[in-house]
Amino acid sequence: MQAVRNAQSLHESTQWETSALDLDAYLARIDYRGPLAPSLETLTALQQAHLAAVPFENLEIVTGGEIRIDLESLQDKLVRRRRGGYCHEQNTLFATVLDRLGFEVAGRNARMLMGEDASVVTPLGHTLLVVKVAGHDWMVDVGVGNVGPREPIRLEADLEVSHGPWEYRLERSPLGYWLLRHKRLGEWFNIYQFSDEPCYRADSGEYNYLASRHPGSPFVRRIVAQHNGAEIRLALTDLELKIFRPGQAPELQRIEADALPDVLRQRFGLALTPKQERALLQRAETLVETTSEGEQLGT
Repeated sequence: MQAVRNAQSLHESTQWETSALDLDAYLARIDYRGPLAPSLETLTALQQAHLAAVPFENLEIVTGGEIRIDLESLQDKLVRRRRGGYCHEQNTLFATVLDRLGFEVAGRNARMLMGEDASVVTPLGHTLLVVKVAGHDWMVDVGVGNVGPREPIRLEADLEVSHGPWEYRLERSPLGYWLLRHKRLGEWFNIYQFSDEPCYRADSGEYNYLASRHPGSPFVRRIVAQHNGAEIRLALTDLELKIFRPGQAPELQRIEADALPDVLRQRFGLALTPKQERALLQRAETLVETTSEGEQLGT
């Protein structure tokens, strides 16, 4: 996060909460046993392990809880309770891990597009990371649900990369931002755009407050769980489960409200407390006739 690494003059608000991190617990949570030296290979392996283990979800919000992004809260929820989270949670935790391992990592904030034209100005609100390693800056994002990249992408205009069967492109948008795109059924789908301006924990805290409390936020209005898999990607919105496979139209499954806790356990590895399950089922019973069409959740 800091502009000059290890500079003693920088205020703690410009830095990650690295000293309080339980690194061993985090590595156990994502089942990572590989190298820890701050290299591109390590960064890639950690990103893929994190995505495999930690789903994208908003269940704390829809069951009456609160989202906090201080490190203790993140470790309790994502590590000890083995839950998931959205961008502000996941990328803040991942940045703290990378910082502990010796990577130079800074926050950025993006304007979500999710299929919108890149000439449209959408509000800031998505936390991602830029990591300097192997002599280059790389964008890293473990918190953009089922559409996100599975590996670091070098900050270079007009760069196309393949992460297994999933294809991405980074270019400059008409507004002069970095534009991240994902290929879907032969067409480029705009995910988000971002500038080179740093984003700090205080910024992400404000965006988190809006995402978790504003009545217009999809994370307030919807039940959301997603998984960014190597071969299959999942997106649950309310009582619709979409299954994405490379080069195929998504498969849509409607879910009965009372089956929702089992779907979350079996498909996303998410186990709620009995109290949370009751709150979730009450919410789900009101959603029988809803659809996810038109929602900016990457689905």
